Amino acid sequence: MNNKTTRNSILLLVTAAVWGAAFVAQTVGGQTIGAYSFNCVRCIIGALVLIPVMKFLDKKDLSPRKPQTKEDYKLLIKGGICCGVALCISTNLQQVGILMGASAGKAGFLTAVYILLVPILGLFLHKKCGINIWFAVALALVGLYFLCMQDKNGFQPADLLLLCCALGFSIQILFVDYFSPKVDGVRLSMIQFLVTGLLTAIPMFTVDMQHSISGIEAWASAFLSWSAWVPILYAGIMSCGVGYTLQIIGQNGLNPTVAFLIRIWEAVFSAVFGWLILGQKLSIKEILGCCLIFSAIILAQLPVQRKAKFAGESYGENRNE
Repeated sequence: MNNKTTRNSILLLVTAAVWGAAFVAQTVGGQTIGAYSFNCVRCIIGALVLIPVMKFLDKKDLSPRKPQTKEDYKLLIKGGICCGVALCISTNLQQVGILMGASAGKAGFLTAVYILLVPILGLFLHKKCGINIWFAVALALVGLYFLCMQDKNGFQPADLLLLCCALGFSIQILFVDYFSPKVDGVRLSMIQFLVTGLLTAIPMFTVDMQHSISGIEAWASAFLSWSAWVPILYAGIMSCGVGYTLQIIGQNGLNPTVAFLIRIWEAVFSAVFGWLILGQKLSIKEILGCCLIFSAIILAQLPVQRKAKFAGESYGENRNE
């Protein structure tokens, strides 16, 4: 392993840690100002943070798909809207699921199920799905049982929302998989974050602010507190801006399979930070479920380059984002 490979691997591991910690920020921020307010503001901040990233990459001539013609801009905007709508649905389902009581670790691993859903949904687009995917799905289902079936009531509403969130992320990634070879990745992410933020402003006003003067006053009071802005700024600047930039640099020249296997540690970091910062502990049964899901994700990616390209290059295009 040469120095560049080592450096890029470390950068991706840092990226996974940054995104894993974002689940903690989502927990704290959502509880303070509401799920939709947190998502709306952090996505708009994320879009603004990516502007200097875009300028920097343009200056370094690292944007080979920078739009040049009117048709290029039309395709970029179309892709940003498609990805943004899917991201809006996914992130809000995720945020509400966390707000309903799912721990940061559980949310991280349930969200990661999207990795298994992407190639399955790809069957509808006439993309092949290897036998390892089906074994991985079976293993993940067992993992989901241990992670979510904690009592006789079965799946909790928060668990179901997070699984729907994983399905939404799968659809978003298929959009990214389609548009990313044709448009600039940073610009695509910037537009999708902006679309997500603007669309989420609607439920922010109707739900979090309760579309009333008294509701807006209460919301404004919570919004101006440090307990709101620290997680918002972390999610907007670190998760969207810094995390995405490190991902671009880290994946440059690195084997896609290796890059993806490093980045799936995001789910592990979400559990670790949830325990260290929020005191959230997973039971032995839940830890077993997480281990099975983690193993299923690895199985789904090995050993084929085709799988890595299909599911691995598109996340950050984010996920948590």
